[in-house]
Amino acid sequence: MAMHPIAHAASRPDHPAVIMTGSGKQMTYGEMDAAANRFAQLLRARGIGAGDAFAVLLENRIEYYTLIWGSQRAGTMLVPISSRLTAPEAAYIIRDAEARLLITSGYFTGMLDAIRAECPGLDVLVMDSGDAEDFAAALGAQSAEPIPDQSAGMVMLYSSGTTGRPKGIRPAPPEDPDPQATVPLVGLAVMGAGMPTDGSMVYLSPAPLYHAAPIGWSSVVHRLGGTVVMMERFDPEEALAAIEKYHVTDSQWVPTHFVRFLKLDPAIRTKYDLSSHQRALHAAAPCPVPIKQEMIGWWGEIVNEYYAGSEGIGMTLIRSGDWLTHPGSVGRAIYGTVHVCGPDGAELGPDEDGLIYFENALLPTYHNDAAKTAEAMHPKGWMTLGDIGHLDKDGFLFLTDRKSHMIISGGVNIYPQEIENLLVTHPKVMDAAVIGAPCPDLGEKVVAVVQPRDMADAGPGLEAELRDFLSASLSKIKMPKLFDFRPDLPREANGKLYKRELRDEFAARAKEAAE
Repeated sequence: MAMHPIAHAASRPDHPAVIMTGSGKQMTYGEMDAAANRFAQLLRARGIGAGDAFAVLLENRIEYYTLIWGSQRAGTMLVPISSRLTAPEAAYIIRDAEARLLITSGYFTGMLDAIRAECPGLDVLVMDSGDAEDFAAALGAQSAEPIPDQSAGMVMLYSSGTTGRPKGIRPAPPEDPDPQATVPLVGLAVMGAGMPTDGSMVYLSPAPLYHAAPIGWSSVVHRLGGTVVMMERFDPEEALAAIEKYHVTDSQWVPTHFVRFLKLDPAIRTKYDLSSHQRALHAAAPCPVPIKQEMIGWWGEIVNEYYAGSEGIGMTLIRSGDWLTHPGSVGRAIYGTVHVCGPDGAELGPDEDGLIYFENALLPTYHNDAAKTAEAMHPKGWMTLGDIGHLDKDGFLFLTDRKSHMIISGGVNIYPQEIENLLVTHPKVMDAAVIGAPCPDLGEKVVAVVQPRDMADAGPGLEAELRDFLSASLSKIKMPKLFDFRPDLPREANGKLYKRELRDEFAARAKEAAE
């Protein structure tokens, strides 16, 4: 069977391709195909040819798929921009990617003037604007016939900028330029994650589409002829309700979502029929062992985890059964080969922590940043995402933390992930971030920034309770020197913490105190 929405539009034009959970808006394969053709025509009409870039700054909305599949047949580079960024950060990406067009919506009008000021001459289309730049009007003016020069497009994601300026991850060009050629992720979805190829899949996507996982996996769902059920924004109870209402078979999560699910009132947790749910995939951040144990206990052995990055350099996968015998593992490689190396680049033995590299034939580069690309490379041509971990004797990978998050306190390497994983399992804690803050005696001191479930609990009483709770598992050197309680943390909707924001804040405080 052909694996592409173009083929499904021909064979099942009335099958729903996308359903929005909030508004209930739907788009069939036939409608998505016609809209994608019009968008490819629009790109050409605006002088955007194969290999040229355009930027997308949008909330989760149904038209995002018009852009994805239009670009996928126009041979263009779609550059998704995080809706969490400021105008200068968005403008930096638009300039860095040399995007010829920005597509945005009324949701971002507050940023648009500032973006235009930094990107003079930028062509802009705005959804819901109703004026000369209205996207729907521009799209409607185009023919729904395919463009004559179709070729496979690409997506250039920008790293979340957890350290410094965001970097464009320029993918290796597709091996086959035919827009309907298969892509590696389809094989991984079917063979690795067990996704069905018969068009019966109903996939729940709760995260923002500008991230690698939602854009990648939901595109695979469309190649396989399934239905994407997309949430405008994540809410734990609404997600459970959507699984029941749409008979969801497959879903994609991050550990933060699991934590939110498990903090729901048990009466709400058991209220919904989840019997249609056959595969729940999660990634993006290491999942605390007790949290995952509880999720498997509740949802059954349908919880599958993978480890990969926006860079697409490799992937490991682990199903529930293997995880229960290797708790905490992110699995064995299903794409690329894993190598764990010491600081000198030599490969390490089982259970020895080092930098994790993937060996793969197709590797990306960092756009306009040869130094960053070189820094990520091993002398043997392997590439790292900057994560530390180890392989066990069976070849199962375990993640310790990101190299850039490591705290060096009194000469000892401390990995915050271990402390965070403990903190979020406390019944009074909703979220936690552990960072190193400057310290005259130790170099860095361990700071725990904690979001309590109820801010009324914040204070010395809760701090004493958490210290007592941690002391059972943590050595004294790892115990946070300071607890800072706040109503929320700077976390991306894909589960990544913006630790840089917290580190900068504490560094500035230390500097002021020193002056």
